[in-house]
Amino acid sequence: MIPPRAATRGAAGPSAGGVDITAILVNYNTAALLPDAIGALRVSAGGLSLQIVIVDNASRDNSAEVLRRQFSDCELIFNTVNVGFGRANNQALDRARGRYVLLLNTDAFVAADSLDKTVRYMDENPNCGILGARLVGRDGVLQPSARYFMTPWNVFLGRTGLRRFFPSARLVDDMEWDHASVRRCDWVPGCFYLVRRQVIDDVGLFDPRYFLYFEEVDHCRAAANAGWEVAFFPDTTVVHIGGESARRDATLSTSGRQIEVLQIESELLYFRKNHGLATVLGNVLLVTAADVIDALKGALRGRPAPAAVAHLRHASWQWSLLIRTSFGSRPTR
Repeated sequence: MIPPRAATRGAAGPSAGGVDITAILVNYNTAALLPDAIGALRVSAGGLSLQIVIVDNASRDNSAEVLRRQFSDCELIFNTVNVGFGRANNQALDRARGRYVLLLNTDAFVAADSLDKTVRYMDENPNCGILGARLVGRDGVLQPSARYFMTPWNVFLGRTGLRRFFPSARLVDDMEWDHASVRRCDWVPGCFYLVRRQVIDDVGLFDPRYFLYFEEVDHCRAAANAGWEVAFFPDTTVVHIGGESARRDATLSTSGRQIEVLQIESELLYFRKNHGLATVLGNVLLVTAADVIDALKGALRGRPAPAAVAHLRHASWQWSLLIRTSFGSRPTR
């Protein structure tokens, strides 16, 4: 059944500027990836009209030179400081003329059919507001592509391996199905994030409080609350390397290739905004418990001491950031 608000909208018509897709790329120290990423994007456009807006987030490599020399036909924005991923995408919206907006990471490489197929699906399914694609790594291994909202409980179960005792619990990622059919989900990763312009008109784009991580989770929740569907589309593949910008600034988590301190802060902000103070406190307690359990399991299995130290350090960051963010109510940057 079509939600009441979305039912009156219909399929996306031509934009005021006659552009089908505005692709927004936020670059941070990935100059070497830009030619391949943008080249693949242009090939994929086919007969669709494509506007490309690139925001350079104060890169310290030769990105600015590469952009000015090779991509002067794109619309370029150069920041003097790194304003964060969500805020940089928001900057580009002022220039977006497309009836769809594609947020694409510079380390994500679309297939030749990606834009044609995903736009066609959106045109044929006017209730779908946000669409993700099948994501694989450079090695061809499937990455999480259709995800579900996190709670302190399902994160704890996933971390500790205790989910087997709670088989009905839904984790953030379900990798057990074949990913061969369209599926509604709670959110899709922001490395390939096709959003209908009408959704942005309804709920905006990203909450600027998130410097990095959780922007798309929060945005998909807002879109769903406004009556839009979020879906995974399997019939095209995007190769996503992951972590190419983040690894230049800090140590990445071994599991998710994320900067842990920023991930923790955004998680606290997300839970406070969408679930309240009690959930924030419950999350910190469960994360701390998971870290202690992991440290003890590692010690019992004879793992090196630095692994246990890393778990305990992660727990200490939780408590430190809980205070610094005023219990998840404000960002630190």
